[in-house]
Amino acid sequence: MKIAVLREAAAGESRVSATPETVKKFIALGAELGVERGAGEGASIADGDYEAAGAKVGDRAATLKDADIVLGVQGPDPEALAGAKPGAWIVAGLNPFVERTRVDAYAAKGFEALAMEFMPRITRAQSMDILSSQSNLAGYKAVLLAAAEYGRAFPMMMTAAGTVSAARAFIMGVGVAGLQAIATARRLGAQVSATDVRSATKEQIQSLGAKPIFVESVAGIEGEGSGGYATEMSEEYQKAQAELVSSHIAKQDIVITTALIPGRPAPRLISDAQIATMRAGSVIVDLAAESGGNVEGAVPGETVVRHGVKIIGAKNMAGTLAADASALFSRNLYNFLSAFWDKEANKPILDEEIGDAIRLTQGGKVVNQRLLG
Repeated sequence: MKIAVLREAAAGESRVSATPETVKKFIALGAELGVERGAGEGASIADGDYEAAGAKVGDRAATLKDADIVLGVQGPDPEALAGAKPGAWIVAGLNPFVERTRVDAYAAKGFEALAMEFMPRITRAQSMDILSSQSNLAGYKAVLLAAAEYGRAFPMMMTAAGTVSAARAFIMGVGVAGLQAIATARRLGAQVSATDVRSATKEQIQSLGAKPIFVESVAGIEGEGSGGYATEMSEEYQKAQAELVSSHIAKQDIVITTALIPGRPAPRLISDAQIATMRAGSVIVDLAAESGGNVEGAVPGETVVRHGVKIIGAKNMAGTLAADASALFSRNLYNFLSAFWDKEANKPILDEEIGDAIRLTQGGKVVNQRLLG
């Protein structure tokens, strides 16, 4: 059983799908590890570190030769996988809804593509969840980025020259990223409030010392949405939420939006008219910019100024913390593969619950119901 670890080809991608820690663990299971030369550079991991862990470091052709499993952070180009065995597993974040053409190409070439972002949100799969591990870092970094761009201090400061008021931060969307953003903003000394369409998150917000901002006149989602994510709300709720946000957002200095709906464009949470009510110098960080954006006018990977407000369109935010992001991502992959490792066969054998959820292609066809439905 050979596992190949590729150097990421996507522009700006600094993470890597295996670290020396997970290389050692895979070898202990009985696998052979091939690592493409320079794969860990962006995450401050030298080729020598992989070799010391027991991996064979070489060019892409040598790394892929006879590979049974190919690991990646983002899905590799199907045309660049020559040498991997027929039926080899491609295990990575594959962005299936956006990169459907690439998924079709995996099928045409006979690869079995496993999308890690389709991992079901069940108890036994928590340690395999790349979305949670990477979102946690993204929420943390979003606050630091906002603090760096904000032209004032975050905490209240009482000095001989006078008092500096605490910044007011508003977190929209209280998933993994939002909860970490709340905790980080609180640690920096901001006055924090937060909102979500899922009413069950109110207690989570309060437990972190933030103020919940919720629509009371129209029912939201009582518990979790599908797979632990929010789903689209009724027009009545959206209207009521827009009115509530409009009155609240005008008083905020920092806003961080995190709302995503799997398989659909990110919901629009903040309009240009609402941005215009904010104080000049305020900062908005849109963590959903790459999925269509929660904020009108947000541009992925860029900072734009509208009505004196800085709007940061986040792009691969977890990747800006490449060392930690890679460590967590690679553990997710190891936890996944090792959980199904059959010692006699010396390979992982998936069960139906998780296998059917994440398998996109098999036997030359696209087989995942989320892509066929």
